Amino acid sequence: MRISVVLPAKNEAGGLPRTLERLREVLPEAEVIVVDDGSTDQTASLAAALGARVLTSPYSMGNGAAIKRGARVASGDVIVFMDADGQHDPADACRLLEKLGEGYDMVVGARNWEGQAGVSRGLANTFYNWLASRMTGFQVKDLTSGFRAVRADRFREFLHLLPNGFSYPTTSTMAFLRSAYAVAYVSIPVARRIGTSHIRPIKDGIRFLLIIFKIATLYSPLKLFVPMALAFFLLGLGYYAYTFTAYGRFTNMSMLLFSASVIIFLIGLISEQITGLTYLAAKGEESRRP
Repeated sequence: MRISVVLPAKNEAGGLPRTLERLREVLPEAEVIVVDDGSTDQTASLAAALGARVLTSPYSMGNGAAIKRGARVASGDVIVFMDADGQHDPADACRLLEKLGEGYDMVVGARNWEGQAGVSRGLANTFYNWLASRMTGFQVKDLTSGFRAVRADRFREFLHLLPNGFSYPTTSTMAFLRSAYAVAYVSIPVARRIGTSHIRPIKDGIRFLLIIFKIATLYSPLKLFVPMALAFFLLGLGYYAYTFTAYGRFTNMSMLLFSASVIIFLIGLISEQITGLTYLAAKGEESRRP
């Protein structure tokens, strides 16, 4: 089994040498690819000097864009994605690969509470995990972890879905789960990063939520539309009970809320049919490939 390791890096000259040296110790035969996302320090030259294959960008395109560029050129059957900032211990990659060998398509390194970057980030990630679990029907233990091992052919199926920013872990996890690809989690320790985080909590947090809903709509629309339709129906029913009790009549607002619930439900049904047809077409196209 050929292994490629992809490390997106932006101004990670401080932690990158230690990460690459440790990688060579634990995975000496692996192809190591460092994707320099428009760094202004010595990230690219240090990576090249330490024997990594370096892909450089003249400007910053985003973490997700770096992941996509690395995945396209990786020659391994399995790709390990990990951060270049020193947070991830390359030795844990062996644990992910061992779990992957049990028949999984993706294995994610799950951080515990101590591994979260502050209380606010920990609470946000806990909420993301709960919401993703609700959407997919699978216990998501760490939706935003960037440390994962994947089967390369499976991962490349979803490259067109991955955003260029800081949410490729969210999108890829949701896509794998909704496409019935086996996903597992392995608990890992996380060290304090070397350098400055490039994540913007509020802006990227909102983006994470939008991506969760986008993927849920793409793969399981009714799980999103049915609760919304039910909420409008119950709201209309409650308002009708109030107006009938207080004024003895049925109001236009109640009719509007009931109509909205029916419309939302029908949109969900149509979306479900479109998703099913799209999935069947994709499978048909895949079966026709030589």
